[in-house]
Amino acid sequence: MMIMFSSASFIIILSTIVMSLASILSKKSIIDREKSSPFECGFDPKSSSRLPFSLRFFLIAVIFLIFDVEIALLLPLILILPLSNPSLWFSVSSFFLVILLVGLYHEWNQGALNWAH
Repeated sequence: MMIMFSSASFIIILSTIVMSLASILSKKSIIDREKSSPFECGFDPKSSSRLPFSLRFFLIAVIFLIFDVEIALLLPLILILPLSNPSLWFSVSSFFLVILLVGLYHEWNQGALNWAH
């Protein structure tokens, strides 16, 4: 027990020292306007370096990720079918699919799946 405590305290002390040294050594003392501005072939930038972000694309991407994760949750249901009670398996998988379909209907009804309005 004492070996675990001494090992844990040594690791905590060592990581604190390394983080402190990294924090102290990484500080920049001189702030230069030219180094912090975006570089465009030696000229001053004419416009903002940031591009406008499409909120529509972001919404479609988030919806895709949500349904992609839900599909990943559905795939193991097939593998556990032989190991479980068939009526319980059917009720749980049906409930999960109904939740997915209600969510899809809601997104469709709100117009979130239409790319161009």
